[in-house]
Amino acid sequence: MDINKLENQTVMTEQEFSEQEAIRREKLNQLISAGKSPYDLTSYPVNAYSQQVKDNFDKLEGKEVNLAGRIMSRRLMGKASFAHILDDQGQIQLYIRRDDIGVDEYNEFKTLDIGDIIGVSGIVFITKMGEKSIHVRSITLLSKCLKPLPEKYHGLRDADLRYRQRYLDMIVNPEVKDVFVKRSKIIAAVREFLDSRGFIEVDTPVLQTIEIGAAAKTFKTHHNALDIDMFLRIETELYLKRLIVGGMEKVYEVGRLFRNEGMDSTHNPEFTSVETYQAFVDYNEVMKMVEELYTFVALKTCGTTAIQSGDNIIEMQAPWERITMVDAVKKYANVDYFDWVSDEDARVCAKKHNIECDKNATKGDVLAEFFDAYVEENLIQPVFIIDYPVSISPLAKRKQENSEFTERFEFFINGHEMGNAFSELNDPIDQRKRFEDQVKKRRAEGINASIDEDFLNALEYGMPPTGGLGFGVDRMVMLFTNNTSIRDVLLFPTMKPRD
Repeated sequence: MDINKLENQTVMTEQEFSEQEAIRREKLNQLISAGKSPYDLTSYPVNAYSQQVKDNFDKLEGKEVNLAGRIMSRRLMGKASFAHILDDQGQIQLYIRRDDIGVDEYNEFKTLDIGDIIGVSGIVFITKMGEKSIHVRSITLLSKCLKPLPEKYHGLRDADLRYRQRYLDMIVNPEVKDVFVKRSKIIAAVREFLDSRGFIEVDTPVLQTIEIGAAAKTFKTHHNALDIDMFLRIETELYLKRLIVGGMEKVYEVGRLFRNEGMDSTHNPEFTSVETYQAFVDYNEVMKMVEELYTFVALKTCGTTAIQSGDNIIEMQAPWERITMVDAVKKYANVDYFDWVSDEDARVCAKKHNIECDKNATKGDVLAEFFDAYVEENLIQPVFIIDYPVSISPLAKRKQENSEFTERFEFFINGHEMGNAFSELNDPIDQRKRFEDQVKKRRAEGINASIDEDFLNALEYGMPPTGGLGFGVDRMVMLFTNNTSIRDVLLFPTMKPRD
């Protein structure tokens, strides 16, 4: 490999390198000149890992193993040196002696840098200080680290840099990797739970040809071959319910959704969602399933149903509290929805409480604003908020005893909304009317929303009574890893490009 080609690929000049970078590149040049480019090797016969060696020390002591990892520290001495390497499972100490590996190889080892990736073959042993280690017999340089890692004791503290360069964050802050290992286990546990209950995992389109009338804003793109605008999906609901119409009684999807909206500690424009649909059940059955799901995932990934979340201990075990949205607002805001005779009454009440709402807001819209302002932050232990107004629930079935409300719930934990569910509206005539109202409202806001006519066509063939559920995977991971920012549970959160 020619070092000049490497520099051209990275669009850098010698003058742009720091002193340490220049030294490292000079070392690389010398290796290449000697025919020892670290980038030529294609594999290394790894047969052991750091934690595996420590956990099985009694069986492995005195045996030869091959490990590979990144040099994280070195203590160089005359005839013998120590180092630590970081591999997939953690760190382990290396003991390197000149007489064991030879003068030339020992001198080459002394030229290595923190961050270089090496393969080592050696004997498992324990030092006089009691540290389980590898007595090295040979060292192979597998990749040269051309940039210095952040200083050992201060680590990588800049949050912006951590999110932009997650690879570096994971190298110097090992606990970060643990979060994402746990994230994987959480998603696997969700799938295990649903699969065990007979749900079928499916995939539905990410690119869609219409901008539906839902409240979330879409990302727009263009398909050149068809010469049409397309939109990244904001939900998977309408396609999954088509499958219920088609005779699949239990379906779910773990998928990415995209919403062209603001970012904060619980929102990212691109996020992961789980949606489930089950025929012949209502929202009461879905509530039971949510309780069982969260209990299962907690036990599977945390080993307990009592979860530490900030300063709170959250108990996942059923039963969870159930309270209507009306009663919750009455409890925390001392405002009674049923005192409002008209939409105007509701808007006047909102103004008295300094709550901003649209000039055409309905009673249901105002109730939701009161809920956001007064209730949500108080919902620490798991709770189902049930029976939402029709005006904010366009896909939920009306309650038979009061048609102003729907069989809908959202569940809240530690002051955050975690998921949304309802008895699905399967009346195609009512659904068309609600879609029309929704689209009219969106177009008044300047959004060219459309009705999904094919979904309505599917409903006209008949959809059985169905219970649907949607929840955010990222917020679930935040809960079970005790993180307060969604960026800490996304490997590569959305970031504004640097100038």
